[in-house]
This record gives sequence, C-alpha cells and structure tokens, in this order.
Amino acid sequence: MRYLFDLADQYIRECDWKDLALLKLCLCAMGILLGAAAPARWKKPLAFGAVGVFIATYIPLMAKFLAVCFPGEWEDKR
Repeated sequence: MRYLFDLADQYIRECDWKDLALLKLCLCAMGILLGAAAPARWKKPLAFGAVGVFIATYIPLMAKFLAVCFPGEWEDKR
C-alpha cells in the first residue's frame, strides 16, 4: 500500500495546475454519472453524504490555499 501512496506522490509532483484541474473535472463528471444512475430511494442519502464530504474537504483545502495567498497572516504572533 505504501508503494501506491509513493506513486501517487510522484504523480502529483510531476503535475501542474492544469493536470489537477482535469483530474478534478473527471472526478466531478464521474460523480454526476454515478448520482444519475442511483435509484431514486438512494438519491437523498447520497446527496447528504456528498455535502458532508464536500464540507469536510473544502475547509482544509481553502485553509491551505489562503495560507499560501497570505503567508504569515495565521502564524502565531508571539
């Protein structure tokens, strides 16, 4: 398993922002296709789960992005 994580790290190091944008669009499209194929009785629980995953991932990503945009703003001022 560690080997797969190392390969993923190597892939990310070799990517630029355009590659990562394409990867995200691909995953978004896959999610839409899976959501469209889900039975009607599963759509609401899947939507709630997707909202939870979105919130749980968006907050740390934006925190990291803002830390890059405004270095030193959130550092301890002691």
